[in-house]
Amino acid sequence: MSRMPRRVKYRKSQRRRIRGNATRGNKVVLGEFGLQSTQAGYIKAATIEAGRIAAQQYVRGIGRLFIRMFPQKSVTSRPLETRMGKGKGEVDYWAAVVKPGTVLYELSGVTEEQARICLARVAHKMPVRCRFVRKRPDLVTTAESK
Repeated sequence: MSRMPRRVKYRKSQRRRIRGNATRGNKVVLGEFGLQSTQAGYIKAATIEAGRIAAQQYVRGIGRLFIRMFPQKSVTSRPLETRMGKGKGEVDYWAAVVKPGTVLYELSGVTEEQARICLARVAHKMPVRCRFVRKRPDLVTTAESK
């Protein structure tokens, strides 16, 4: 089932240029291993679902998959062979805006070798370049060290 928001304030959104690196959602939090984007782009809701199915088929109940992106941007299109004018087209699909550094999927409960194979299958379906990342141990803060 394709993901989309329950309700939005405005049905049609404008395209914006995707600038900068991800400052939020750029660390592995929920799982032990993650798939991180190295490029900016839009990922369709159907593509997110295809990645989820590819991972679930490989994991088969031994691990847990977390999806860290949500398609909240509407992308519109006009019918083919339509003349100019007559306004903006209808919503064609929903997409997630992804910046470089965004963690797309996370896995837990599997070995590193299994996670690499599983996330490589998912990365093959993504329209942006991705890399495998591991959860980093929390850095000791200055308050805890005193």
